[in-house]
Amino acid sequence: MHRANRVSQLGTEGAFEVLAKARALEAQGKKIVHLEIGEPDFDTPQFIKDAAKKALDDGFTHYLPSAGLADLRLAIAEHISSTRNIFVDADEVVITPGAKPIFNFVINASINEGDEVICPNPAYPIYESLINFVGGVSVPYILREENGFRFDWKEVESLVTKKTKMIIINTPQNPTGGIMTESDIEGVANLAQQHNLMVMSDEIYDRIIYDGFVHKSIASLPGMKERTILVNGFSKTYAMTGWRLGYGVMPKEYAKLIAKMQINCTSHATAFAQVAGANALRGPQDEIFTMVEEFQRRRDTIVSGLNSIPGVHCHKPLGAFYVFPNIKKTGKDSKTLADILMNEAGIACLPGTAFGKAGEGYLRFSYATSVANIEEAIKRFDATVRKF
Repeated sequence: MHRANRVSQLGTEGAFEVLAKARALEAQGKKIVHLEIGEPDFDTPQFIKDAAKKALDDGFTHYLPSAGLADLRLAIAEHISSTRNIFVDADEVVITPGAKPIFNFVINASINEGDEVICPNPAYPIYESLINFVGGVSVPYILREENGFRFDWKEVESLVTKKTKMIIINTPQNPTGGIMTESDIEGVANLAQQHNLMVMSDEIYDRIIYDGFVHKSIASLPGMKERTILVNGFSKTYAMTGWRLGYGVMPKEYAKLIAKMQINCTSHATAFAQVAGANALRGPQDEIFTMVEEFQRRRDTIVSGLNSIPGVHCHKPLGAFYVFPNIKKTGKDSKTLADILMNEAGIACLPGTAFGKAGEGYLRFSYATSVANIEEAIKRFDATVRKF
């Protein structure tokens, strides 16, 4: 079979590869504690499932407009308008099967060969993978532990060239759990306006924030809505990972282009899932608050536990459901230690390098699992490290 040269530039998402290895070990009888996959262990709220069942009975089993169900686009527009304090029209919303297609469509529609995109490192690996795939140049800005894994806009300013077309930001952030403060976001906005740049803002964890911090979207700043692609979805907030339902909010003419790209790829997101999504946004939000409270309890447990292990230091994250502990003093590189933990201790986690070169010396653990599982993982990790 013939392959295009650009296929060699495609990366992958390490969590799914590690999950497959963990499942294979489980099939051999090994007990694995799963801290690798970024998926809430809560069930989708019942009222959302009921809405999907009713939608099936009501005939939502056929084609829809490529940009998405009108009622869901309206619900998203209302939600973003109220939470970001800006006016969003339903025609500025495109719904996709998960949030990843928005990244894919936007990168393909915006970046020519040789164009530069400034993106975080360590970061969700799909950003860099897509940039490389279209022949763009991924220019990393380093998220540093000593800075709380925050965005340093002064450092980013030094990376802007005449070839720069876009800045990608993610807050709260995967894999570090760091958040961008209002001053960080204002710094990005100033750079974007000064150099005429697009901003792709990944806000998928916007409602999973702790310690009194409040999410701030760059789209809410003056002059930024018209140059921002806001990416979000239902997977994390509503424990709907398997439903594959995401969306982008963007300028109206650009939304038409992205919808056209969707016609060429997926046609549209699943009809009855979109009905459920509208109900999710308009229905009771109590279970979200309960889930976030439990995530915070788990965060405190895993951070405390990791900091008790020799050679390990863990910064306390302010959002999402990941920790990114520093393991440099163990004397092992990230990949080696992750493999040891999997094969010897039965702990599935990701090496920091799965999120870019700046992730060396770190591991990523997802604490979207029970406190009992977290405590067992800490016990196994501690015993393993003490051997060397």
